[in-house]
Amino acid sequence: MTYKTITAVLSTADDAEKVTQHALALAERHGAHVIGVHAETPIVVTIAAPMEFPDPNAIMEQQAQAQAVSRSIETTFRTLAQRSGVSYEWRLFTGSAGYSASGIIDSARGSDIVVAVQLDPAGDGPSRADIEDLLYESGRPLCLISDAVAGPEAPSRVLIAWNGTRESARAVFDALPLLKEASEIEIFTVDGHDDATQHAAFSGTEIASTLTRHGLNVTVNSASSNGDTVAHVINRRVSATGANLLVMGAFSHSWLRHRLFGGVTSAMLKDLRVPAIMSR
Repeated sequence: MTYKTITAVLSTADDAEKVTQHALALAERHGAHVIGVHAETPIVVTIAAPMEFPDPNAIMEQQAQAQAVSRSIETTFRTLAQRSGVSYEWRLFTGSAGYSASGIIDSARGSDIVVAVQLDPAGDGPSRADIEDLLYESGRPLCLISDAVAGPEAPSRVLIAWNGTRESARAVFDALPLLKEASEIEIFTVDGHDDATQHAAFSGTEIASTLTRHGLNVTVNSASSNGDTVAHVINRRVSATGANLLVMGAFSHSWLRHRLFGGVTSAMLKDLRVPAIMSR
């Protein structure tokens, strides 16, 4: 198993270079084709009063700014892609739906993995809704690039945040091509609990055995949150182990409100210390 088609979702001029570099580095290692995509949001004018008319010059200026951003992002992507020698293509979509635009979702669905930048709480980059759309609508694993200084090199140490759910299991196997590049992998459980098939003390051992059969070097560890948030415990473990990739499932508490992330996933999206593979 390997990645052969990678979609790089470029949201702003500021994140375009970093996301592109990660996508191209992954493509170089796996012999993959990279699709660079950007959703340009058209200018929407709201008229509050019956006799109020928008200034056409202001509208044209805003539209020109949006187009300039798109050209800047495209130039960054094409320049880096041409320099790398990787097979690539560029796609530009226009629509108010942002990441949920049909072109973005269709491109993602046809890929092995999607690369994007992490949630930006300041509002200048992708929003929570953007990330939700990619995870829930594309059906593909999402590689989120953190704001922390982290290069696009192959992962040497991987931390798998394991809770025994369907989502975490899918994330592990979606990340298998990257796991095979790592020299050390740790299955890490926070506040493990007993279930019908396994005692809490053995949480993660079965998936560890499966990965070992793939020839991977895997260890199992666990911790109690002791009143702290699970996200903080995971991030501390990432730092303590020197991991440069986090793998975890993205889940919600209720399928009836599937567009609302669970607390751990939401917290991690805001405070990633290293790139993360998330699957839904």
